[in-house]
Amino acid sequence: MSYQKVLVLFLLAWALNRVAPGVLTHLYDLEKVEASIAVSLWCMGLFLLFGWACSKAAEGTVLPNFTLQLLVGIVLHDALSPLAEQLTLSVVVCTAMAAVILKSGGDEIERKVFLQIAYPTLMLAVLGYLITFFVMFVLLRWLGMAGPTAALLAAIVGSTDPAALIPTLKQLSFRDKFQRVTHLSVAESALNDAVGAILTAAVCWMVSSGVDLSNMTSLGMGLLSGSNLINLAEQLLFGLVAGVLGWLGMYSFERYKSAQGGKGEQDKPYDFAIVLMIPLLTFVGAQAIHGNGFLAAFVAGLLANFNHGSHHFHGLLHSMEVKIESVAKPTIFMMVGPFVTLDNLLDTAWLGLTVSLLFIFVARPLAVWISLLPTGITWREKLFLCAVRETGVIPVVLAVMAVAQFPDMTTLMPLTAWVVIWTLTLLPAITPWWARKLHLLNEKNPC
Repeated sequence: MSYQKVLVLFLLAWALNRVAPGVLTHLYDLEKVEASIAVSLWCMGLFLLFGWACSKAAEGTVLPNFTLQLLVGIVLHDALSPLAEQLTLSVVVCTAMAAVILKSGGDEIERKVFLQIAYPTLMLAVLGYLITFFVMFVLLRWLGMAGPTAALLAAIVGSTDPAALIPTLKQLSFRDKFQRVTHLSVAESALNDAVGAILTAAVCWMVSSGVDLSNMTSLGMGLLSGSNLINLAEQLLFGLVAGVLGWLGMYSFERYKSAQGGKGEQDKPYDFAIVLMIPLLTFVGAQAIHGNGFLAAFVAGLLANFNHGSHHFHGLLHSMEVKIESVAKPTIFMMVGPFVTLDNLLDTAWLGLTVSLLFIFVARPLAVWISLLPTGITWREKLFLCAVRETGVIPVVLAVMAVAQFPDMTTLMPLTAWVVIWTLTLLPAITPWWARKLHLLNEKNPC
């Protein structure tokens, strides 16, 4: 019965997509302002309706709701087509939601725990990302992909995503001495997203500047050029500065809440506006001083550490997590739909599977074993980390931003979609089995 719901979901999406052109034609016939409002609300309604429907249909199946949301968004390609014509709006929506998600990623990791695993986290998130990037570039070029597209795709899919990982890990009971591997998995994904955003921005700059990206040598020289190194340093340094400023804003608000009387103040509904506003303004502040907004949002969340600090914000953060899961993530995953048709997806199916398998079985293991070589991470933990490599929200956001700049790269979004589909579907499903095989779990673990 569970998979029948999935089939019914796709049939409904297909049927709606068939009648959507007629509906949109009627909406476009309205007065200019009314037409813009109607079309925008139409797309918003589809995101909310099918985001919820995918989550319900995924219950009782091995399919993550995020995978269904991405695929349903593609089925609804014609229905969501207005967003392909409003690239700026699509980028703004994805970026704003990604900033909030990254701030929440910082909240997820307890600051004290992060400090204990900071060194292996930095090695895996930074050096591991660079290894993944260069290995994937070589493999994509070997598959015959053009240099600029290969470089961008390698940069985009290098970001990890705990969207399906965190719920999976919460269901497992790890032995005490292997508990840090769960923290490392989450910490890597949060920091790695910021690193991926910085390098993707650098590759976009090189592509737009006409830098030769035909081989590893030219790619390395482009990344290490004086102007690009300055750009990377600014992104990193000013992103950190903006993150600290964002944290100061959160800290000030926390002190204000404490002074107002503590627990009696924790459930004020209007406080949600501040918790939502700070990561957005932190992102804007980073951009204003040429820093990376994604890094700034993550740093602000990590330093504030509201999930593990002041009780004043626990209710608000729970409310934000609900909104992220029910609105932000479905919207981002379904945002692939306006830019990818079913024909695009089918045409790139074999290439997408090949890229995904090379990513999972070649690039990720190399990144884990090389980057963690000088750390105290055990071989069992390394083997586990090799299989913890979902690609999700942030890569989709980065792909949307890249497609907005380079619309001629027609395979970029479909291949990103395939990597997201395969990694989000396969890896969370095997995580419990793999953890048991490696004897990382307590013997009485129910999973």
